Amino acid sequence: MNLDNTQSQMRKGILEFCILAIIRRGEAYPSEIIEQMKAAGLHVLEGTLYPLLTRLKNAGLLKYRWIESPSGPPRKYFSMTPEGEAFYQQLAETWRELVEAVDTLTKS
Repeated sequence: MNLDNTQSQMRKGILEFCILAIIRRGEAYPSEIIEQMKAAGLHVLEGTLYPLLTRLKNAGLLKYRWIESPSGPPRKYFSMTPEGEAFYQQLAETWRELVEAVDTLTKS
């Protein structure tokens, strides 16, 4: 059994939830999302993040706006839609249920 693969799959399973949690706090630029994830100990690559942001936007959970940058091209800042907030709340409840179930099963 490959531990690295199992750990990677576990992280991928919560990636959308974590991204939404960051954006829920306020508009976020993809590089900021990556930095916040890294600071929390969850490393995500741009090549993983951008398709997820696009999928969440296409699902109506996120919206974005372009903001001019003083040091380069305009930046795309993402924020949550009302649908995204409702979806996040459902994910948060699911997360709480999963944590409780796993804690119950792993207590010795």
